[in-house]
Amino acid sequence: MSIIVQKFGGTSVASAQKIVAAAERAVAAKRDGHQVVVVVSARGKKTDELVGLAAEITDRPQPREMDMLLATGEQESVALFAMAVQKLGEPAISMTGGQIGVVTEASHTKARIRSISTIRLKQHLDAGKIVIACGFQGVDEEGNITTLGRGGSDTTATALAAALTADECQIYTDVDGVYTTDPRIVPAARLVPRISYDEMLEMASLGAGVMHSRSVEFAKKFQVPLRVKPSFSHAAGTLIAPEGDDPGRVVTGLALVRNEARVSLCEIPDRPGVMSQIFASMAAHKIPVDMVVQNVAARGSAEVSFSVPEADLAETLTAAAAAVQELGSGEVRSGTNVSKVSVVGAGMRTHTGVAAQMFQSLAEAAVNLEMITTSEIKISVLVAREKCDAALKAVHRGFNLDADTGVAPGVGVRHPVAERPAVGDDELLKEVVSRLTHMEDIVVSEVQLDESQSRVTIENLPDKPGVCAHLFGAVAEGDVMVDMIVQNVSHTGRAQVSFTVPRDELQPCLLLVREVISAWEGAELSFETEIAKLTVQGIGLRTHTGVGDRMFRALAEEDINVQMINTSEIRISVVVAADRGVAAHGCLVKTFGLG
Repeated sequence: MSIIVQKFGGTSVASAQKIVAAAERAVAAKRDGHQVVVVVSARGKKTDELVGLAAEITDRPQPREMDMLLATGEQESVALFAMAVQKLGEPAISMTGGQIGVVTEASHTKARIRSISTIRLKQHLDAGKIVIACGFQGVDEEGNITTLGRGGSDTTATALAAALTADECQIYTDVDGVYTTDPRIVPAARLVPRISYDEMLEMASLGAGVMHSRSVEFAKKFQVPLRVKPSFSHAAGTLIAPEGDDPGRVVTGLALVRNEARVSLCEIPDRPGVMSQIFASMAAHKIPVDMVVQNVAARGSAEVSFSVPEADLAETLTAAAAAVQELGSGEVRSGTNVSKVSVVGAGMRTHTGVAAQMFQSLAEAAVNLEMITTSEIKISVLVAREKCDAALKAVHRGFNLDADTGVAPGVGVRHPVAERPAVGDDELLKEVVSRLTHMEDIVVSEVQLDESQSRVTIENLPDKPGVCAHLFGAVAEGDVMVDMIVQNVSHTGRAQVSFTVPRDELQPCLLLVREVISAWEGAELSFETEIAKLTVQGIGLRTHTGVGDRMFRALAEEDINVQMINTSEIRISVVVAADRGVAAHGCLVKTFGLG
């Protein structure tokens, strides 16, 4: 029998009437022939109320006691929900995270799931009951109640769906589904009927807000189809699943991260090990660095810039200063009042001109680009915060995302349900333990080596709106496929842009670029015909701060210098000398246990 996991957030269970309405959905799913697990958040403002009560007693509550307190909100919800299901004529049982078997690390208020035992869950499901599970919570190895932090109920639901090999995990929310961008900023934003895991990971971490990235990471890791559905209607919502066939869609959506800050380490040595020291310092301070940009070094010195949440700026500057001191040279510069605008779409892999269109839209809105970084399916730019809303609207309009494409709603993906042995079977327990132990660990799925590209660099470009639009517009007109694009922060009023192209397209690209930059006095073109590009790809790269540290430490130990860096939510790419590509690939494969 197929299994459905349904998750209801706090607004969906805020009152008795809403609890009954949500219970009716669970009952309907069971009567349609599914086994049903429901994950429930605390009701309405209950968590805020509990936090407020704690604050009235002490301004420094112990994390363990806060977890004990906050976990009661979900316990209230599940008990009431189970009563509602029973009143509707179906058997139900409510369970805490500990009763379910959610075991976490011993980190209060933001614990990660280590494992889930599904034995008790399957017992109750096979007995015909609807299981109502507390979201947001688990227990550590010593039985202490822990909570999972932001997005914890979504994480619980997706983790249970993974553990149970569920056919679908349905996330009920107060919006219709995933939109092309935030409809509060862009009223013309449209509902996206289907989106891939990678696209959703990019958008979730970049501020799309509907789904937390941790839950999408679980879904991709265990191939669980997620469906974001409105709690106020029976609309299909948005299916988040493996990449589908939609050749007509190049760009899926846009995301905005409003409150960013940027930090640059300037005049640092251009030698192996430098990036390792910088990222080690960031990891030691648990700084979640975002856009990471290193352009080609000039005159023996390099510069790396990255964006961070503005709230983390002070800690980031401390870490950056420590790194510069350890390096023996360099200067730390920073800027605030910046925002990140990103365009995401799996179609970028096979379509030229996406960057050109984005830059053209921004130029028409008189938006200057402070930083650029790209991946296979994402382009991100850092812009002045006062321009971010205008930038988002311009790019959305530029890609015609406000037009109805006529794409049919996503069709549910069948996730095969494994044949379940009798509860208590030793083989079942062994399978559960082997599959789900450390289920929230970082997963680096692949280290790729690309030796087929060339690098193009233009220095002394005017730092003003429209320059990148002209440059990449000309390249796109020549039907040249651009891969990595890197633009670091300009400190002098002149910009430097580097990008990579297929080696067999280098000469046509150079002809196009020379013609364009001839209009800009002082612009200088250089290139490297043979380079090696390394990409570490996986899930959890954004939420686990040590990935860059491990990557650059491994390269430093092999005495490999890093020439360019750009990042995504799901990959980190670097360019190294062509003759070091194989060695770099080998050391990274070993570092991440893939060989």
